[in-house]
Amino acid sequence: MGNILKISNVKKTLYYMRKNGIRQTYYAAKERTAREIRDSYVYQPPSEQTLASQRRNSAAMTGKISLAVPVFDPDPLCFRAMLESVICQSYPHWELILADAGTSEEIAAVIKEYQEKDDRIRPRRLPENKGISGNTNQALQFATGDYVGLLDHDDMLTADALYEMAAAIREGEEAGYLPYLLYSDEDKCDKEGKSFYEYHQKHELNLDLILSNNYICHFLVMRRELLQTLELRPSYDGAQDYDLVLRAIDYMMGKAVKRSAEEWIISHRHVKQGVRHIDKVLYHWRCHPNSTADNPQSKEYAYEAGKRAIEDFLRKRGWNSLVSHTRHLGFYRVDYIPDELSLRPEVGIIGGKLINKNNKIAGGIYMADGTPVYNGLHKEYSGYMHRASLRQEAEAIDIRCMQVSPAAEQYLEEVIGLPYLANPKKGRFDWKGGLKEEADYKKISLQFCKKVRDAGFLIVWDPNMIERLKY
Repeated sequence: MGNILKISNVKKTLYYMRKNGIRQTYYAAKERTAREIRDSYVYQPPSEQTLASQRRNSAAMTGKISLAVPVFDPDPLCFRAMLESVICQSYPHWELILADAGTSEEIAAVIKEYQEKDDRIRPRRLPENKGISGNTNQALQFATGDYVGLLDHDDMLTADALYEMAAAIREGEEAGYLPYLLYSDEDKCDKEGKSFYEYHQKHELNLDLILSNNYICHFLVMRRELLQTLELRPSYDGAQDYDLVLRAIDYMMGKAVKRSAEEWIISHRHVKQGVRHIDKVLYHWRCHPNSTADNPQSKEYAYEAGKRAIEDFLRKRGWNSLVSHTRHLGFYRVDYIPDELSLRPEVGIIGGKLINKNNKIAGGIYMADGTPVYNGLHKEYSGYMHRASLRQEAEAIDIRCMQVSPAAEQYLEEVIGLPYLANPKKGRFDWKGGLKEEADYKKISLQFCKKVRDAGFLIVWDPNMIERLKY
C-alpha cells in the first residue's frame, strides 16, 4: 500500500507542477510530506457490542432508507464488498436498488446470488447506459424509503452507517423538524479494502466553504421526495453530487427575492437546521488508478463541472460573481463583482488573515473561544484539506483585517466606543485610526464578533485579504 501511495503522490506532484510551477509545487510537496509524517489515522470499526446495541435500538425505529447504486461493470470483488457492507448494516430498515446498465454476465450473476440471499436487494436491469446521473435517476424512480443514500458500486459503508443516519433523522424529528440532507465523515481505502487512510473530518454546514469545495461528498443521504424532485443532472456528470448538494441548499434557502437582512438571517438559519453532519466515518471511498480519489487527471472534466455547478448556484441567488479554479483541483474561489456586503445582507463581517514577519499566519480567524484556526501555518501552505486557502464562514475574525456591513457597524462602536472608520484605500476598517497600538485586538475582535453572531449575521473569512504585521 505504501508503494502505491508513493507512486500516486509522484503522479500528483508532477501534474501539480505542470499546472502551478516549481515554486508552488515545492511548498505543496513540503507540506504534504510533513502531513503524511504526522498522519497516524487508523480506522476503528464499531465494536460488536455497539452494533448489537444498535440492532436492539433499531426495533423501535421504522424509517426506511433506500440506497441507490448505479452499477456499470465494476470489479467483481469490489462489488461483492459493497454488497456485503450493506447486508451487514446494524440498521435493518433498508432497501438496496441496483440499477445495472453494464454488460458483465459475472456481475449479473452476483446480483442474482445476493438477491436470493436478501429480498431487500432490488435490482433493476437498465436497457441502456445513461451515465452515472442517468442511471442513478433510474434507481431513484424505484426508491420507497423515507430517505435515499447515494452509494458507488465499488465503495463500502461502515456497519453502523445507516443506523447513525436513522438516529440523526429521529433526533431531528424529536426536536420538531426533519433534516433535508445528512452527511458523514469519510476515509479512503485501497483496492483490497483492507487499508484505510486520508480521514476526512468535515465541517458542519458552511455555505462559503461548500462554495469552495464539495467537502460534503460521501456519505450523503437526502429526503426521498426532495431527491426525486431534484434528480441528478447528466450535464454535470463528474460533479453530479456537488451540483445536487448546491441545488438542495438553494431549495432550502427559498426563492432569491429581495429580502431584508433579518429575512436572510432566518433563511440561513433554516438551511443550517435542515442539514445534519454526523461526525463519524461512515463511508470508505475506494481508490484505484482510474478513480478521482487517487488520480485527479482521470476526471478533469469533473472539476469543470464543479465550477459550473457553483456558477449556477450563484446565478440563481443573484450574486454577481466570478468562479475560478485554485491551484488545487476540485477547489474553487468565488470573487464577487459588486461589493459582497451589498449582495449578501446576511453577512456582517468579512475578515482576512494576519501574516507575521516570518511569513506565517499569526491570526485572523478564530474559534468562538479565541483559539486561532491556522496559527503558525506558512503563508504558502494550504492546511488540512486546503481549508486555509479557502473562503469560509468563521466564528470570529480579527478587527485588524476586516470589512463591516452598515448593519453591523453599531456593534463595533458598542465594543470600542468609536465609530467604524473605513479605509478607502484598503476598503476595510482602519484600526490604526482609533485604537492604540497596545490595544488587545484579539479580545476586542472576539467581543465584536460575538455581538455580530448573536445578532444572527454571518462572519466570512477570506484568505486573500491580508494584513502584514511588523512582528
